[in-house]
Amino acid sequence: MIDNHFSGAGTRHLTPHDRVARGKAARADVPRSSHAEFVPPPKRPDPVEIIEKQSATRVPELVPIRYGRMSEAPFRFYRGAAAIMAADLAETPRTGIRVQCCGDAHMLNFRLLASPERHLMFDINDFDETLPGPWEWDVKRLSASFVIAGRANGFSSKERASVVRAAVRSYRERMRSFAGMGNLEVWYAHLDLEELQQRFAPELSAGQRDRLERSRKGARAHDTLQVFEKLTHVIDGRRRIAPDPPLLVRLQDLLPDTERGELEKLLSRLIERYGQTLQTDRRFLLESYRVADMARKVVGVGSVGTRCWIILLLGKDDQDPLFLQAKEADESVLAPYVGGSTYTTQGERVVAGQRLMQATSDIFLGWEHVQGIDGRQRDFYIRQLRDWKGVAVAENMSPKRMALFGRLCGATLARAHARSGDRIAIAAYLGGGDAFDRALVTFAELYADQNEKDHQALVDAIRTGRVPAEAA
Repeated sequence: MIDNHFSGAGTRHLTPHDRVARGKAARADVPRSSHAEFVPPPKRPDPVEIIEKQSATRVPELVPIRYGRMSEAPFRFYRGAAAIMAADLAETPRTGIRVQCCGDAHMLNFRLLASPERHLMFDINDFDETLPGPWEWDVKRLSASFVIAGRANGFSSKERASVVRAAVRSYRERMRSFAGMGNLEVWYAHLDLEELQQRFAPELSAGQRDRLERSRKGARAHDTLQVFEKLTHVIDGRRRIAPDPPLLVRLQDLLPDTERGELEKLLSRLIERYGQTLQTDRRFLLESYRVADMARKVVGVGSVGTRCWIILLLGKDDQDPLFLQAKEADESVLAPYVGGSTYTTQGERVVAGQRLMQATSDIFLGWEHVQGIDGRQRDFYIRQLRDWKGVAVAENMSPKRMALFGRLCGATLARAHARSGDRIAIAAYLGGGDAFDRALVTFAELYADQNEKDHQALVDAIRTGRVPAEAA
């Protein structure tokens, strides 16, 4: 079963000619130039109120950390403001062509990841907000993120425009390429590190090639064994998670003995039952491990305050670790504007969206629905805590490097959208010219202006005591 709210489900068996006509017809209703528009409505919701509403269901003592992180800079605010942008995008023109959206496609949610075959792939990483919706929303969120990061780096308006055009052009051209491919060819498409090196080798300087090689080595080093050494130590001869409060707190330090025992049983059952959502061979592998320790972990920026547990499992001995992360899944920020998921749990929504959009996914990716010790029902998705991840550092990018990174992100997003939506209609809508590219340059600058105002609103709310903030 897949979410069936995207229009691709009803158009996949139309002829290519009809799908091209559908894409071109959308231009009449929503001209490509119209995507340049962003005018906040007179009754635009208070951005701080949107964040507060999200925080109401989160762990209270962690909420100030979220506010503190979001207040640090406009780009950090943007990373935590997907709900604000979803409300804004709902007021912008829509093509009516839907795909499986990431929902939070900013530039730092694209990175190097490990495939089950132990190859490094470049792909989208975060799917907390995934849901079928307008394809252009993901492209707009990605474009605005480049402008916001470019401003932080001191890029000129011309340099920022060049970065956005590179990303959007890459999306457009790659989508047009996918439109001419067969279904299986699209499905098997991916971008691994070797292909990336070959494709861009003629454009890279010696220094850029060296940085790419360092990224490769760094990503491979960020594996289970590395996190095992970093996050654990030996206590009384047994391997345990090393606390780092308030960001990492073991269960025994978090709750009284009785409640801790209940939560330990709950999380152990969660890991056991979630195995039923894995392929049979992966479930067999999971069952060869035993639970050794558990802790609550603070992750990300926008996710701070959601319930996130890390579980240390050990295999043949105490030096054979597996770290799993069980992260709370709430309703997508897109849902109020595009309709809710057809899945019965939000965890399955996240997992299904990730599997549909990624070229290949974590072998331990699954979900579970549990009742907490407070009696409330909550949804979780589970994956490995770390497995060969290479994360971009926006602050270190020159305009040229960011433009190259933007091209990678644009091409990757196009591949993800082409798997679920009507790639032929989208390609026909975009066309061979740069009308859409130029429109998004304007939109991205306008939205970056709005993001700065929203960031300042949060800073002011902290200063006046409306919301509490804590650095961590």
